[in-house]
Amino acid sequence: MRKLTSVLAAIALAGSPVLAAPAAPKAAAPKAAAPKAAAPKPAAPRPAGAGFDARDPANLVALLSSMGATAQVADSHDGDVKLSVKTPSFSFGAEYVDCGASGKACQALAFSATSEKSRANLAQLNAFNQTSITCRVFQDQTAKPHVVYSTILTATDTREELRTHLGVWQGCLVSFGAFLADPIAYLASAP
Repeated sequence: MRKLTSVLAAIALAGSPVLAAPAAPKAAAPKAAAPKAAAPKPAAPRPAGAGFDARDPANLVALLSSMGATAQVADSHDGDVKLSVKTPSFSFGAEYVDCGASGKACQALAFSATSEKSRANLAQLNAFNQTSITCRVFQDQTAKPHVVYSTILTATDTREELRTHLGVWQGCLVSFGAFLADPIAYLASAP
């Protein structure tokens, strides 16, 4: 799964546009007064039937339901919406942050899970973080290990992109489980 994370990072970097160096300014002939700037154009409407907005927690709840999981709002305050998610094999949390007054138009999403297993020490948790570009682990005040994955959301994110984030999150859970089962062996074979 760590290879999947590396592949996803490479794909993301490969899709990034390469910016050319700015051209040297040309000497321009003196101009008359500059024309008034045009009013900004409104954002292009979404295609018909594209009513999916990844920034709306209700759409993640519906997507998870279509995948055999259940999710419900566990808490909502101060612009954050916390979901409790249950699948047939595990449970985790999802938190939307910086949401609008209606609890929608959220700016980011973080998935998190904790484990009762505490076989890894703090140095090993830090070493795990050096092996993963997307998954982060930490230890809470009671020494329980946690894994998190977070992403920025935009108005143009599609259902498929949110599915991709869920896939990366599942990869984090698999890696976290393998790490906790045997931290020494996991780190010895990490890239």
